[in-house]
Amino acid sequence: LLLSLPAVTSPCNILKCNSEYLAATSGSHHPGTEEVPEFCTALRAYAHCTRSTARTCRGDLAYHSAVHGIDDLMVQHNCSKDGPTSQPRLRTLPPGDSQERSDSPEICHYEKSFHKHSATPNYTHCGLFGDPHLRTFTDSFQTCKVQGAWPLIDNNYLNVQVTNTPVLPGSTATATSKLTIIFKSFQECVDQKVYQAEMDELPAAFADGSKNGGDKHGANSLKITEKVSGQHIEIQAKYIGTTIVVRQVGRYLTFAVRMPEEVVNAVEDRDNQGLYLCLRGCPLNQQIDVQTFRSPQATEGRTRRKGPILPAAPEAFTYETATAKCREKLPVEDLYFQSCVFDLLTTGDVNFMLAAYYAFEDVKMLHSNKDKLHLYERTRDLTPSNAAPSRRPRALLALWAALLCLSRWWSVLL
Repeated sequence: LLLSLPAVTSPCNILKCNSEYLAATSGSHHPGTEEVPEFCTALRAYAHCTRSTARTCRGDLAYHSAVHGIDDLMVQHNCSKDGPTSQPRLRTLPPGDSQERSDSPEICHYEKSFHKHSATPNYTHCGLFGDPHLRTFTDSFQTCKVQGAWPLIDNNYLNVQVTNTPVLPGSTATATSKLTIIFKSFQECVDQKVYQAEMDELPAAFADGSKNGGDKHGANSLKITEKVSGQHIEIQAKYIGTTIVVRQVGRYLTFAVRMPEEVVNAVEDRDNQGLYLCLRGCPLNQQIDVQTFRSPQATEGRTRRKGPILPAAPEAFTYETATAKCREKLPVEDLYFQSCVFDLLTTGDVNFMLAAYYAFEDVKMLHSNKDKLHLYERTRDLTPSNAAPSRRPRALLALWAALLCLSRWWSVLL
C-alpha cells in the first residue's frame, strides 16, 4: 500500500480540517447525551471540510483515516449526514477521563508483557535526516536520492512513510518534507492512530486531535509529548517498546526511532515483504557516493556547474568552509560529520548542519549500544541479492588458484 502512494505535491489541507475539528470538540471523545447534537454538527463540518479537499488528498494516508473515522463516529452517535455544519465548542472533559488514565493493563507495556520471564529485549535504531542520510536498523549508513514517497517502516504494528522533495530547483538534493506514521490498533491497548507532519507543520497531536491511544483501557501506552513547540515532538509507544523522535530543522523534517528487534521483525511474510528503508536500506540505484564530494577539486567543479542554482541558497560553501562549519557542532569526523559537509556543499543551507547535529543527539539518546554511536564505514550492500557482488573477488581468486595449480600440473606432465 505504501509503495503505491504517489509523491505529495498538491495542497492537501487535511491538517487544517483536523485542527478545526479539534478546536470544535476540545478533545472530547465521550460527548454526553445533551452534547450529541453539537458533536454531530462538528462531525458534519469535519466531513464537509474533508470533501472539499478530497481531490488533492487522494493519496494521503491521514485523509483516508479521517474519512473512515468520521463515518464510524457518525454511526456510533446516530448522527445524520444532513444538518447544520457550524462548529460549536464542547466543554473540556474533567480530570480522570479515559484520556488521563494511567492504569494501563500489563499487556500494554512491552517489557512487562512480552519479556516477563526472559532477558531484556535487544533494541535497534533507525534514523533519517538531511539530504537524506539513512542509518538502518543494522547500522548501515547511506546517502540516498529517494525522491517522492518511500516507506521507512512497515511491520505488524506500524507503518512510517516519508516524502522527499528537491531542496533547490533542478538539484538532485532532496530532503524530507512530509512524514506519516500509522500506529495500528492493538488489542485492548490502543486504537489505530495516524500522525502526520509536513514542512512548517509539526503537530503535537495525532490527526484526530488526540494525544494518546484513544478510548481503550491502555490508551496511555501511546502518547505524544511536545518537547519544543513546532520543532521537536516525541512519541512513546510503550505497548511495542518503541520511541519515535520527529524534528523540524529549518524547513525539513528528521526522523529517529528506537524499536525492539522483535517488533522490527514482526511481519507476516518477511521473504516477500516489500522494500522498506529502515530494514533493507535504499536500493543501489538510489544511493549516492559521497566520496566524490570530499576533494576541493570536486567542490570547485560542482560550484561552476551549479552556478545558476546556488544563489538561491543562503550561502555557497567551499570544501574548507563546509568542514570548518561542521566541526562547530560535530567535532568527530565520522559519517555524521561527512554528511554535514556533503549537505552544505550540495545545498548551501546551514540548517543541514543542525539536522546532522540533532540526528546524532537522537542516536545518543536512542541507540542501545553506546560503542556504536559513531560510524565511519558506509555499507552499500544489505540484502542477499545486493551482497552477491562482494563475493566475486573471492570467486575470482579461487578460479585463479585453480588455474595456477592446473598449469603447474600440466608442466610436470610435459
